[in-house]
Amino acid sequence: MKRKTCVHSVIRIAAGILSAALLSLTVAAQAADDAEVRAQEAWREAIAHTSVPAPGCFEASYPSTEWNKVECVEAPNIPFRPRTGPGSQTVGNGDDYAAEVSSGLISQTIGSFARVTGVTTETGIYGTNSYSLQLNSNFMNTAACDGAAIPADCLDWLQDVYSSDFTAGFMQYWLINWNTTCPGGWNSYGGDCYTNSAAVTIPQEPISELKTIKISGSAVAGGLDTLVMTVGTNAYSATGDDSVVYLATAWTESEFNIVGDGRGSEADFNTGSSIMVKVTVNNGTSNAPTCAADSGTTGETNNLNLGSCAGRRFFGDKPYIEFTESN
Repeated sequence: MKRKTCVHSVIRIAAGILSAALLSLTVAAQAADDAEVRAQEAWREAIAHTSVPAPGCFEASYPSTEWNKVECVEAPNIPFRPRTGPGSQTVGNGDDYAAEVSSGLISQTIGSFARVTGVTTETGIYGTNSYSLQLNSNFMNTAACDGAAIPADCLDWLQDVYSSDFTAGFMQYWLINWNTTCPGGWNSYGGDCYTNSAAVTIPQEPISELKTIKISGSAVAGGLDTLVMTVGTNAYSATGDDSVVYLATAWTESEFNIVGDGRGSEADFNTGSSIMVKVTVNNGTSNAPTCAADSGTTGETNNLNLGSCAGRRFFGDKPYIEFTESN
C-alpha cells in the first residue's frame, strides 16, 4: 500500500512539474508575442515620422525605416466630396470631431484607431471591406483661391485618402466655390473643382486590420505634402507639392475617420461595433488640442454614433484628441 502511495505521489509531483513548465512556456510565448506587438507598433510610429527622400511614391517594411521608391499610379477620378449640410446622427457630412489647435499651425497629423471592439463586418458602396480612410484639413482661404470668381468666397481643402476599393493612397485637393472655369488639370464638381496627387498602390485591407492602420499627413511650406499609411508590417507613402493649396500656410484643424469610399457614400458597420479614434497633431507645442464638434469636412459618412471626446497631453507624446463612435 505504501509503495502505491509513493508511486502516486511521484506521479503527482511529475505532473505538477510538467504543468508548471508548460505554464512557464505559455507565459514566455505570450510575453514574446506582446513584445513583438509593441515592437511593430513602435515601428509604425517611427516610419510615420520618417521623411521620404524625394518626391514620389515609396514603400517600407518592418523592421526597416528606409523608404524604397516604387512606381506611382493614377489616383481614382472620383470625388471624395466636401460636406453639404448639417450632420445627422451618424458620423460624417459635418457631424464629426476635429482636432483644433489654438496657436501656431499644424505641420503633421497622425490618425489611428486606439481601440476597436465588436467590429466583424463592414459594407460600403462596392460591397464588403468597402471604405475610405480620410485625414482632412480645415477649409482654408489661401493663395490657391486667387483665381476664383470671388476669391474671398473660395475655400480650398486637402484630403489624405486611402481608398480600399481602388487600392490607392493619395491626396485630393479641392477649390470650393470656385464658380468659374476650373484650372487646367482640375475636374469640375458643380461650382467646385478637384484634382489628385499621384497615388501609391496599397492592397485592399480587410476591416480586421483596422487596429494596425495609421494615416499620417504632413505639410512643408515651399516643399511637399506627404501621406503615409502603415498597416501591419508595411508602410506606403505618396507626395504632392504644398503649393497646390498651400496647406502649410493655414492648417489649424484635422479630421480623421473611416467613412464611405467616395461619392458621399457610407461605411456600414455591424451592430455592436465600437471604435476609439485618435488624432495626434504637431503644431510645435505640447498644448492639448480642442475637440471641435460638428467640424468634419468630408461628405462621406459611416453608420456609427459619436460619443465623448477629450483633448489629451502626456509627457513625451504629441498632443491629441480621442473620441469614441459606436452603434
